[in-house]
Formats: sequence, C-alpha cells, structure tokens
Amino acid sequence: MKRTAAVLSAVAVLAAALTACSSSDSSDSSEDKPAAPPYKITKQDTSGNQRQVTVEVSSTKDLRAVFDDVADKLTDEAGYFVQINCTTGGTKAADNRLANGKKAVGPVGAASTGLDDGKTEYEAQAGAKCPA
Repeated sequence: MKRTAAVLSAVAVLAAALTACSSSDSSDSSEDKPAAPPYKITKQDTSGNQRQVTVEVSSTKDLRAVFDDVADKLTDEAGYFVQINCTTGGTKAADNRLANGKKAVGPVGAASTGLDDGKTEYEAQAGAKCPA
C-alpha cells in the first residue's frame, strides 16, 4: 500500500511539473506580442483569392506589431498582401512604403501567396522614414 501511495504521489508531482512547463511554453500567444501603435486601414479588398490591404502609420515604430495586428484579423480564406505606408511623403504615383507582408488563409491563400496555410511573411523596407 505504501508503495502504491508513493508511486501515485510521484505521478502527481510529475503531472504538475509537466502542466507548469506546458503553460509557460506559450510564447507564440497573442498576449506576448507588443501592442500595435495607432494605424489606419485605408484599403481592404473583401472578395477574391488575392486581397490587398493598405495601412497607413505616422512613424516607423513597431511596424512588425502593426503587421501582426492586421494579419491576426484577416480570417477569410484568401491570400492577403499587406502594404504599410507612411501618412506623409507619398505621391499619387508612389506611396512612401515602409513595409510589405503577406498572409495565407486556407488552401486558396496558400496557392495565392506561396506560403503554407496560416503562415505570414513580413519585410520592412531598408532606410524607410516616417514622417518623410
């Protein structure tokens, strides 16, 4: 009887340790992401297999957080192409581009972007400034 109690006690301790480890390994949770600075979506396609989303910001601070926040809200099956522009410095012919990204949602999104379903890709433009 003592042996069974000792084994059960050891199993309980091991289970508690594993539970504690698994809860601390959630580094990909949205709670760990930095808060996005203010931004404005100026264009967002709502239909089609390839959809464009254009975002404007007033500084280059935390552009990745802006992209992640926008991408987290894109849930319809499609391939999304996100452009982040500065609110200043652009012209009618050319935006003041700060970053580009894309996200695949579902098999159609994967085919449209070349990414695996649910994956994103982000690239900041080297030397980009905002305000311009």
